[in-house]
Amino acid sequence: MAAASAESATSLVQSVDWLAIAPPTIAAVVGLVVLVADLFLKDGKKALLGWVSVAGLAAAALALLPLLNDDRSTFCLTGDGTHACSYSADRFTLVIQLLVLGGALLAALLSMSTLKDSGDELPAGEFWFLLLSSAAGAALLPASRDLATLIVALEVASLPAFALVGLKRGDKRSSEAALKFFLSSVTATAVTLMGVSFVYAATGTLHLTEIATELQNVDGQLHTLAQTGVALTLVGFAFKVAAVPFHFWVPDTYVGAPLPVAAYLSVVGKAVGFTGLILVTVVAFPSYADVWGPALAVLAALTMTAGNVAALRQQATRAYSAVRLLAWSSVGQAGYLLVPIAAAGYADDTAGAEKAIGSTVAYALMYAAVNLGAFAVAALVGRTRRLNRVSDYRGLYARSPLAALVLGFFLLCLAGLPPGIIGLFAKVTVFSAAVDAGLGWLAVVMAVNVVIALFYYLQWTALLFRAPEGEPVKHRVPAPLTAAIALTAVLGIALSGAPQLILRFSDTGLF
Repeated sequence: MAAASAESATSLVQSVDWLAIAPPTIAAVVGLVVLVADLFLKDGKKALLGWVSVAGLAAAALALLPLLNDDRSTFCLTGDGTHACSYSADRFTLVIQLLVLGGALLAALLSMSTLKDSGDELPAGEFWFLLLSSAAGAALLPASRDLATLIVALEVASLPAFALVGLKRGDKRSSEAALKFFLSSVTATAVTLMGVSFVYAATGTLHLTEIATELQNVDGQLHTLAQTGVALTLVGFAFKVAAVPFHFWVPDTYVGAPLPVAAYLSVVGKAVGFTGLILVTVVAFPSYADVWGPALAVLAALTMTAGNVAALRQQATRAYSAVRLLAWSSVGQAGYLLVPIAAAGYADDTAGAEKAIGSTVAYALMYAAVNLGAFAVAALVGRTRRLNRVSDYRGLYARSPLAALVLGFFLLCLAGLPPGIIGLFAKVTVFSAAVDAGLGWLAVVMAVNVVIALFYYLQWTALLFRAPEGEPVKHRVPAPLTAAIALTAVLGIALSGAPQLILRFSDTGLF
């Protein structure tokens, strides 16, 4: 009896590797520091909170360096011949953590000028605390290897995000956007939790690798329960990635949110949803690949088509049409990101599935850099053109030549045209994943959507270099906003010059 008790106790002992969990931990700790410091700083010193937040996110990103080429796991259960961990700092984790922490850092730089211009409309202490909290959850999620940790990380990333959307005082659009985002998030969480509970009831475990094993040996009486759990879990994550028909909240949320928050949601929020989807499909539910593979292929086709057609229909003179176009464009891009995940369902072995997932990761890295850059220029234009219409960008080259050239480059990257070489190569990588998986029809749908997207991207790009209406007026650009635009421009140009820095992820296993 004593020996059995000792063995049981041993199985509950969890090792903690503090170096492995450093990136999300640093972001969370700095968030708490900012929240407490806000109580003691005078109004004139609130800008310091922004710099502390930027430094904290940079430190969290630098904490990834000691983890390179060294897979680590922590919060592990041992005993009874099993070894399962809740946190894994493998290659996949580090790449996604770099994406989310880098994206949060650039969003923080964008936010500094927005907070300064807003006066008392945006409370600085609460804003930085919420941003850092969401970034901490986003950094935790790719390392999660059990469903409990995965859901907690997902909610830690999501709950502060919709608080950020509605944080602007006295703004009805902001409140409406936050409400729509909140309702969609709560619905997604409820559906996901029900699916997770069904999966746990059928398998008796929450660890992803053990679920993959147990789902193949589920008792016949629990088979329907397991199928329902898998389906509900996938539906919940479809909400999170804004796949059709769960995309309705995106345009209004992006328009109502402060522009840096919209930029953050378009990159970090999307990365969170897709990372969770990858983990539950490829790691936990590979035995159901014949179900989720075709389902995600259909969702990918519908999502890219709905996003691009809606972006095409945007009127240049409509208020906030530039942000709305970027929002619908992000829905279309979500469709492209779904393609390799669907292709992973058709892979013959684990290596093939990992290669397909690598295509999604490569595309997500490209998209993060150029989309954040596009939002940075939109934030620059929005300082003087509050309605931020597409027509407001006419003659931008005459007012701000560098901003126009940079935005034109970002739009060409998103379109997949030279000199945006990285955008072209990333699209070819995703296209190849579909073809290799035998999804020829999906490749055709993607090709048609790329042509549709070319029209509105090129139309916006051409507008930048047309003759301006009236005398161009130049304005001073804040240093943090300049830094954000410069960083994304340098990153986009560097990746176009050396696309192998990203595309190598599509040729090697990530897990």
